[in-house]
Amino acid sequence: MATATRTTVINDPVGIHARPAAQFAQAAAGSGANVTIAKEGGAPVAANSILAVMGLGVKQGDTVEVTVEGDNAEAVADNLLNILLAAE
Repeated sequence: MATATRTTVINDPVGIHARPAAQFAQAAAGSGANVTIAKEGGAPVAANSILAVMGLGVKQGDTVEVTVEGDNAEAVADNLLNILLAAE
C-alpha cells in the first residue's frame, strides 16, 4: 500500500480553525485513504474527524505532518496540503 507524507508550517494567524478543519476533514474522509495529521512532536489523529483535527490546537507557526496510506496517496496528500495552505 502506498504511503505519502507531507509536512508544512501553518501560517494562518488563527491556526487550523473550524472552517479549514472542516474542509480538511471532509476531504480526508472523501479520499477513501487512511489519513492522519499530527502536530510536530505529538501523536497523530484521524484526519477525517473535525473534532480531532481541531483538538490538536494547531496555531500559527506550528508544523504539522499529514500521512496518507492508500491508493493515490501522493495525490491525496498534495490535495490535503493545498487545503491547509489555501486556508491562510
